[in-house]
Amino acid sequence: VVLTIAVALAFDHTNGFHDAANSVATVVSTRVLSPQLAVFWAAFFNFIAFAVFGTEVANTIAKDVVDPLSNVLTVGAIFAGLLGAIGWNLATFYLGLPSSSSHALLGGLTGSAAAAFGLDGVKWTGDGTKLDGVVGKVLLPSFLSPVIALIVAFIGCWLVHRITNSIVHKLGEGTFRWGQIGSASLVSLAHGTNDAQKTMGVMTLALLASGHWTDTSSVPWWVKVSAALSIAAGTYLGGWRIIRTLGKGLVDITPRQG
Repeated sequence: VVLTIAVALAFDHTNGFHDAANSVATVVSTRVLSPQLAVFWAAFFNFIAFAVFGTEVANTIAKDVVDPLSNVLTVGAIFAGLLGAIGWNLATFYLGLPSSSSHALLGGLTGSAAAAFGLDGVKWTGDGTKLDGVVGKVLLPSFLSPVIALIVAFIGCWLVHRITNSIVHKLGEGTFRWGQIGSASLVSLAHGTNDAQKTMGVMTLALLASGHWTDTSSVPWWVKVSAALSIAAGTYLGGWRIIRTLGKGLVDITPRQG
């Protein structure tokens, strides 16, 4: 159990330098903030996110992917799923690919559960009467999120340009400096709220499977703090390859677009 929790925190750390830096890629590429200050800013908001929001995402990981209280779930299966997620994170980090750590973690958990207990070991549809379980809470959001974000960003950028053309013509793009810092802060806060909670959920799942925790609707306080610290440290200590890819490797952006 201790080893699995340690590996979960290691995954959380890789998640920090792999995904959290995404939120500041735009402010770095447009030179609104220096890379050092931007990453510190992201790490700070990653950490405080756990204190601001609840643990709904953690609870989903702990009880809606596999049954935490079943007799077949073992800490070994959770450990194997974490190894798969860490391996993917390190490989894509080395290549500078902005791949989702969330997909890697949930893929690792469902893959190890299916390998150990068969396909029935995964809660694909929850109770079978609604879009719940892995399909409703993992697969559908994974497919829909980039489409929704693309549409909202396209419309938002068009509106911003229409509304602010006269201001930018007089004052320049630098007027959007504080707006960029604000939006990057919110993305960092959202990332800490969502991704750090996934590690909290895995750690709680290991405690449930081993009998060290019995409440499927809450997360131990020390799990919350350690996961938040780990993802914040990972954000601060790394992430330059991903920033480079997102900031300059895909598109060249202006402060208004950022």
